[in-house]
Amino acid sequence: MSVGDQPIVIKKVKKGGGAGHHGGAWKVAYADFVTAMMAFFLLMWLINTTSPEQKRGIADYFAPASVSQTNSGAGGILGGSALGADGSKSAGASDVIEELSPTSRNPNDGNSKDGGKGKTAAELAADAETEAQQKAEAAAFASAAQSLRQALQDMPELAELSKNIIIDETPEGLRIQLVDQEGRSMFNQGAAAPNDRAKLLLRAISKIINQLPNRISIYGHTSASSGGAKPETDWQLSASRADSSRRVLQGAGVDADRVYQVSGKASSEPLYPDDPTLPGNRRIAIVLLREAPVLPPNPGL
Repeated sequence: MSVGDQPIVIKKVKKGGGAGHHGGAWKVAYADFVTAMMAFFLLMWLINTTSPEQKRGIADYFAPASVSQTNSGAGGILGGSALGADGSKSAGASDVIEELSPTSRNPNDGNSKDGGKGKTAAELAADAETEAQQKAEAAAFASAAQSLRQALQDMPELAELSKNIIIDETPEGLRIQLVDQEGRSMFNQGAAAPNDRAKLLLRAISKIINQLPNRISIYGHTSASSGGAKPETDWQLSASRADSSRRVLQGAGVDADRVYQVSGKASSEPLYPDDPTLPGNRRIAIVLLREAPVLPPNPGL
């Protein structure tokens, strides 16, 4: 065969796809990874910001609830027992089921279905309002006590008298007591009028009283004599000292309508019962009462 008679071969070369497009599968995997990381960091943030009580509540929410505590039978929910008392096993788990059923409990008070009358919505609202008022009052008392202590520290003329003041809370209310110390009394011997030290403290207390709407009671106390007797004059003296303190408070800006009670108790309620003759038993107690302020009369009624 001659050279010109050779067949012509056409070769088609297909380019390989080794470095070509692989599709979008990697995008899905990357999105899953980013979502998992975001959920992880969100979980870490929630763990750091929740309180221990909230964590226990979350744990209790996700904890599996067990209806039956019996170990008989298969140990499952029914534990091999019948639901009703009429079943083949009279000692079934019906009591447990009935106890936990929604119809056996009153949603208002949490008592059983025959445990008494539950509270109405109005009563629950009133209880919630009362609780909120009590919390607000406790916060106000704490703020007033802190303000008085701060005032005693900030004023040089009151700093040395800080030991003559006792602040505490009683069932009656916030009590502020001006107590005699050895060599540093609030009243001169046998006198009804407070001395200059007591007047300085009473004026400082009046500023705290004016921050709150509560009414006040003022009590005068004396110490017992060396023989433990209660002289008749102590009743009049303690009452006069309480009334003199009232006049100082009103002169410092306390409204006269705020005063609920002024009384003398002599040595009947010693601050130190083990030794009623101590100077600390001679004191004036000013109590901010735990009660709602008196509302003005409604002209429309």
